[in-house]
Amino acid sequence: MKQRKRRRRLFVGAAALIAVVAAFFVLRGIVDKAIQELTLPLHHEDIIRQQAREKDVDAALIAAVIYSESKFSDRTSSAGARGLMQITPEAANEIERHSGGTTFKLGDLSDPEINIRYGTFLLRELLDRYDDDVVAALAAYNAGPANVEHWGGSGLTLEGIPFPETRAYVEEVLDKQRAYREKYGKELGY
Repeated sequence: MKQRKRRRRLFVGAAALIAVVAAFFVLRGIVDKAIQELTLPLHHEDIIRQQAREKDVDAALIAAVIYSESKFSDRTSSAGARGLMQITPEAANEIERHSGGTTFKLGDLSDPEINIRYGTFLLRELLDRYDDDVVAALAAYNAGPANVEHWGGSGLTLEGIPFPETRAYVEEVLDKQRAYREKYGKELGY
């Protein structure tokens, strides 16, 4: 009888330990996902993948630009840039004109699909302009093509960017591009 009670206690104790360990791993997964969401969020991955394919732009680069521009939060900057990829109304009108659109309204920049489409269009245009030089394209996305032309255009290095804010922006986007590829490869279609 004593032995039976002892076995039962051991069984109950082992079952409790297994339940605690399982709960720990479930909770850890939830906490890890919450931390990842706070430190490196990803939303609208279906739109990002679609635009990456359509415009031949790296999906992790698009996600990294969104992160650096808005942390995936629809906002308007003090300069009037709007949405996830911080598109100015002037740039949006130009993009619409070049892409054959005719119905653009300023409020459209709050629509993630339109904003990501326009931002990716702009990235592709800048990559084409600078012979796929990502540093130059990102510097132009941040500081404008006129500045990048002044700094040397294609072949621009991080060290060649004289604006500390733009250099930090390009460094952050490149760093986040690697992080998005590593942490969200499946979600971004790699």
